[in-house]
Formats: sequence, structure tokens, C-alpha cells
Amino acid sequence: MPDKKNNSWGEGELRELLCLMMIGCCVWIVGTHLGLFTLLIDATRTHELQDLLMLTLCMSLGLVAAAIRKSFKLRRAMQDRDGAEAQAESVARHDAMTGLANRRLFRESLAARIRTTTGVPLVAVMLIDLDRFKPVNDVHGHAAGDAVLCVIADRLRALAPTGSLVARLGGDEFAVLLDHGGDPENLARLAQATIASVSQPIAWTQSRLKIGATIGIATASEESRTAEALLHAADVAMYQGKRDGRGTFRFFHLDMGHALKARATLEGELRVGIDRGEIEPFYQPVVALPGRELIGFEVLARWNHPRLGMLSPAEFITLAEETGLIGDLTWSLMRQACRDARAWPSHLQLAINISPLQLRDPHLPKQILGILNEAGFAPGRLEIEITETALVNDLEAARTALQALQTFGVRIALDDFGTGYSSLYHLRELQFDKLKIDRSYVESMRLSSERAKLVDAIIALGSSLGLLTTAEGIESGTSVDWLAGQGCTYGQGYLFGKPMDKATTDGLLRLWSDDSGRIVIAPSQAEASELATCDLPGLARPTVGRRAAA
Repeated sequence: MPDKKNNSWGEGELRELLCLMMIGCCVWIVGTHLGLFTLLIDATRTHELQDLLMLTLCMSLGLVAAAIRKSFKLRRAMQDRDGAEAQAESVARHDAMTGLANRRLFRESLAARIRTTTGVPLVAVMLIDLDRFKPVNDVHGHAAGDAVLCVIADRLRALAPTGSLVARLGGDEFAVLLDHGGDPENLARLAQATIASVSQPIAWTQSRLKIGATIGIATASEESRTAEALLHAADVAMYQGKRDGRGTFRFFHLDMGHALKARATLEGELRVGIDRGEIEPFYQPVVALPGRELIGFEVLARWNHPRLGMLSPAEFITLAEETGLIGDLTWSLMRQACRDARAWPSHLQLAINISPLQLRDPHLPKQILGILNEAGFAPGRLEIEITETALVNDLEAARTALQALQTFGVRIALDDFGTGYSSLYHLRELQFDKLKIDRSYVESMRLSSERAKLVDAIIALGSSLGLLTTAEGIESGTSVDWLAGQGCTYGQGYLFGKPMDKATTDGLLRLWSDDSGRIVIAPSQAEASELATCDLPGLARPTVGRRAAA
């Protein structure tokens, strides 16, 4: 095909040349018949030589005209090519949506500034990541998200100092390259102004969209004198700001780099640990109040780390969520727990927490039911706990998943109630089976009557909605009678037992069981002494009795 194209083009040029030469011939014929050339030719020459000379001259004029025309066409083609190359170069170095520099141009400009400066250059990189941008796309659509990015680009242009370069690196991530003049206070003020500007609401149809920004700042130093190192340092500082609560800025320092390396190492070990089964289920007793009869266990994760020893969930669950490993971790934990519990009395239940990220997965019910079927564990013995955060993130996804599970008999509990943003609407729409009162309420209710009244109100709310209630964090025998008197159904905490591995749990089940098959955790001597001398402040026993009777 290319050869045919070239041949066609060559034939076209040849035809054009012949046409111009024929025009020259026509000029010669007309001139000869009209005698226009007789004045230009020496009379001593023959008529034949005169005709041949003039014919050659006219055809030569055709050749000259063809050459000139070809020259103009080549020049125009070169100009078009140069323009297209310039436009392609501009497109290759700028973001099509916002018109800002893209990652390629930003890196090239940063590298050039560092390379052309002797010593340590006074350049800084501000990496800006938008907060709460994803819900804008999810709720209002991608058109709204694109509009937000364009508005943010305009605001960053307006704030950027003269001589700086603003870029969109991709997605909702922006960057500013600037000279800081050796004064970090200027950078701090610019970062604060940027956060304030980005946080201003953006009008969209009938809505006002609110987002935020987290900023990481890195200045060139002996340790970071390349574009790669400086961008990486700003990225590390930005993620530190994310972990510190978002909507803030952080300067990079070397300790952050060490922490990042340690985190990367732990992430790799977590991947391997999940595959090897190092994440083990531990079981904390849940008892009925006030009789303390064991009704089941909450499954809590422990990482039997080969290098660091036994790690609590606080040391790896957040990492698992941030790296997308939480699903594999949860399913591994659930499989082990269901296999462990098969040999326990059939009335004992298992409660396990599901991450808000997992609740968005449309295959969640199928995954859970598949594990139950594989382990031979009855769905009616399983209780799924979700936090209030999951409801705020995606209520419809939560409704679909939870209703599917409840259809098969799995119970649903709202965990850590009182610490999040759930409303009566959520409680009514999702039809929970149980509320779990957060330990912070239970632990503080002994401090004042006001705090005890909050717990009383939560129990009353659950009762009015037909929900069972579990009080977490019970560590005092005094709390047991008070909570039971207020109508709390179940209790959980160190008073009844700390989280235990399977072997310890199996041993205590045998120890706690009586001849009738009931499993009761008896009060200790210390509890009996406490009950004789202590009481909860502010709420008298007769009031408790009336609630219990009701």
C-alpha cells in the first residue's frame, strides 16, 4: 500500500509538469502565429532555428514554473509538519483536560532546574492530593469530577508564585514546582493557602461540591538531588499527612523514609503471612446478662509474626485495608474460625467483623456463604459485624449485601455504635439484629451519671427498635448488674475473658460446662468483693429494677 501511494503521488507531479510544458508550447504557438518573437530574434538566423529556440524557451518556462510550484508545496508541507510536531509535543507534555503540565513535563522541568544549578538547588515540590474526590464521581458522575479538576487547576494557577510550574500528575493528584528561597515558612503559608482555596465549595447544577487537599512538601537536599528522589520524598510526606488525618500538609524528613521502608517490608511480610496462615483467629467470650451464660465468641485477628512475635490488629489491619489485602485476610480468618467452631456446642455463635471496603463488593454474600458451605458451618451460627463508617460510604451496597446474608439466616450487628455517623434511618432501613455499644461508653460510664445515661439511652433505643444489645469492654463486676438491669442483652470484655487461641478456648469450654450442658462463666472472688462495696453513680437501683421489669 505505501508503494502504491508513492507511485500515485509521482504520477501526479509528472502530469503537472507535462501540463505546464504544454502551456509553454501553446504560448510558443500563439507567439509564432502573431509574430511576437520576430523582434527578439536576430534576422540573420534561419526560421527553423528561431522556432526551435523559442519552443525551448517556452518549455523551459514551464519547467521553471513547475519547480517554483513544487518548492512552495514543499515549504507549506514542512510548515504543516513543524506545526503538527509542535502541537503533538505540546499535547505530549500537557494535560488535555486542565491544560496544566503533565507528569512528563513536570519531571523534565524539575530535572533541568536541578541539573543547571551548582550546589544544592533551592527548589521545592508540593504534591497535592485531593480528599473526598471519589464520592464526587460516584454520586454526581464523571462530568462533575472533570469540572472539579478544572476548577482546582484554575485555583492552583492563581496561587502559584511567578516562575513556578503547576502540573496535574494524573487522577486527582497535582504538583507545584517552585523556588523556595531558603525560607520554609513561605512554603508553609503557600500550603495553607492552597488547602483553604481547594476546600472552598464548587457549584455544580443544584449542588455545592466540597473536597479537600492533603499536601506533601519536599525540598532538594544532598539526599534528594534528583527529580525521582524529590518526587518520592514529596509523595512520602503527602501519605504521612493522609495518615495524620487529611486536610493538612507535611514536610518530608528522613524519619518518614525509614518508616516507609519499614511499612513496605511489613506489607510484603503480610502478603506472605496470609498465604502461610500466620493470621490466626483468637476468640473472646460473649455472655448473656445477667446470668453470664456463654452464647458465643467474637473472632479477633492476631498475627503470629515469625520476626516480631504476636501482633495485635491495630498493627496490621489498617495496612491490610490500605493495600487491598483485607479481603484475603478476612476470608482466611473466617475459614479457620468456622473449622475451629465445628466441634464446639452447636448453640455457640461466631461474630466476625467485615471491613467497609469489603461491603462494597457485590460478591460478598456469595463469598461468605461459600466459606460456610466449605467448612460445614451453619449460617445461623454466624454474625457479621459492620461499623458505622461502612453505612456512610455506600448505604445501598450495604443494604443489598446484608439483606442477601440475612435471607440465609446470617445475623447482622452494628459494631462500635455511638462512634460513627449512623442515624435512625440507617437502623430502620438495614434491619440490624443487634447493636454493639462501643467500649468507650462502657468504660466511662462509671465516671459520671451523664455518661451512664448515654449508655442507658442506647440500650433503650435498641429495645424500642427490637434490637439485641451487646456492651463491649466490660471489666467491672459492678457494670454487669447495672447493664442487665437497664435491659442490655449481652456482655463482652476482659471480665469474662481475654481473646484466646483455639487450644485455650477448647480447654476453657470443658472447664466452664456443667452437667446440663450449659456453659457459665462464674464471678471471681474479686468481683464479689467489688459488688458489695461499689455502685454506678447517679442512677439508683430502683430505676434499674423498673427497666428490667418492663
